[in-house]
Amino acid sequence: MRDFAKPGRSPVHAAQAAVATSHPLASLVAMETLRAGGNAVDAAIAAVAVQGVVEPAMTGIGGDCFVLYTPKGASAPVALNGSGRSPAAAHDAWYLERGLAIGPTSPHAVTVPGAVAAWARLLADHGTRSLADLLQPAIRYAEDGYAVQPRVALDWARNRDKLRADPASAAAYLVDGEAPKVGTLMRHPKLAATLRRIAEHGPAGFYEGPVAEDMVGRLRALGGLHTLADFAGAAPEYVTPITTRYRGYDVYECPPSGQGLAALMMLNVLSHYDVGALSEADRVHLFAEACKQAYHHRDALFADPGIAAVPVEHLLSEAWRAAARGAIDMGRAQAPVLWPEVRHTDTVYLCVVDRDGNAISLINSIFQGFGSGITAPESGVLLHNRGFSFRVEPGHPNTIGPGKRPLHTIIPGMLMRDGAVVAPFGVMGGHYQAMGHVELLTGLIDRGLDVQEALDAPRSFAYGGGVELEGGFAPGLADALAARGHVTLPAPLPIGGGQIIWIDPATGIRAAGSDPRKDGCALGY
Repeated sequence: MRDFAKPGRSPVHAAQAAVATSHPLASLVAMETLRAGGNAVDAAIAAVAVQGVVEPAMTGIGGDCFVLYTPKGASAPVALNGSGRSPAAAHDAWYLERGLAIGPTSPHAVTVPGAVAAWARLLADHGTRSLADLLQPAIRYAEDGYAVQPRVALDWARNRDKLRADPASAAAYLVDGEAPKVGTLMRHPKLAATLRRIAEHGPAGFYEGPVAEDMVGRLRALGGLHTLADFAGAAPEYVTPITTRYRGYDVYECPPSGQGLAALMMLNVLSHYDVGALSEADRVHLFAEACKQAYHHRDALFADPGIAAVPVEHLLSEAWRAAARGAIDMGRAQAPVLWPEVRHTDTVYLCVVDRDGNAISLINSIFQGFGSGITAPESGVLLHNRGFSFRVEPGHPNTIGPGKRPLHTIIPGMLMRDGAVVAPFGVMGGHYQAMGHVELLTGLIDRGLDVQEALDAPRSFAYGGGVELEGGFAPGLADALAARGHVTLPAPLPIGGGQIIWIDPATGIRAAGSDPRKDGCALGY
């Protein structure tokens, strides 16, 4: 239990239902949906649609979506890959012949957005409300306006120059050429009109007709290879979740093209250590070493499994975890080994558990801040830049190719035990997310933290040549890590964000937490 004499927040405990999102308006809309009789899927879709309006740097209908959903009584979650594909004309040879790289603001970084199709499919299969009904709050905020929250304003200001570079983005998202300040009332009338069109026509209102023509026209004008046929063919895909056992819990992730496999790989390594008994320096060092091994393999091997062979079984095997453990020296930082080469993000994650026990873990993203920075001028759709994760490297599993999904960083999680849901959970933060799942779960399971304490705890991340450390660790940690050969640096921004709802198996009480690094909150009743 936290010290009530110090700043902080408590977990929300609820007897019937709980929600947790990174924005207060989204949490409110999710709760209102539940109180009006909707289920967890309905609440999640209503909430994430709102976030696409009020957190535009992080997410929107121009992005992608992944979902783990466990209906009441199910012994394993359903996994939905709602990420989009590259254009049919996107051969890596085409880029090589022209000497083109896939830059973060390039039209070639834009794959077909998958979120709208994923929302519609999920609702059709598991929801109780229509997409038209659930989009109404988002339409209202886009049309009537919303007040900019503090963390939203911070992320907006960091991306001002990106928005300035695109006339339609500047018109939609800047005020007199500047990012809006905290408390500014913002409206997005073109986006509201597009949401109304989707409400009226369903996914076809986005992937066909005037909205699709606007997106394709803008991308092709910038040199993109997209066609209307690419957009019309958008479809999410149900996939088989992957899992590992950790301390008696079953941890579920979506399979590649997401990076959830890396989280499972790290947990498999850590299962051989008494994480809860380690000193802070030993724990952060161990996390760094396990992270380097898993991410090195991620960057070399993870890709769209429909096109490239990803050795999931091997990477979850005892042989791999033994080799990874053998590469870890608790007294010295080691270079990662692959027995090929290791390449940072903006996202929203939310979770809902409803009165019947249905649990959803949903993540939606436009990747980097304001995605590609490209806004379709008539429809107001801001387009993501997930294709920036592709390589232009023939023979590499993640090289760009026709109709291919790039390696994705966004990963929802689901924790189960004895065939019952324990917690939908997720951590935002680009590449950090797999490491974030590990830090969150070990905080809960190994260190005995409650859901809010586990989210509040300071974070570390060993990727990109050094170990980033948030404030909040004990004095002397950086020196202790440096003595083991680590290059440490203070995290320039808070690392990620996250949400979780833990269901007590004995009482059914939901304990919900929401990350203080964002503006959001948990609610329940």
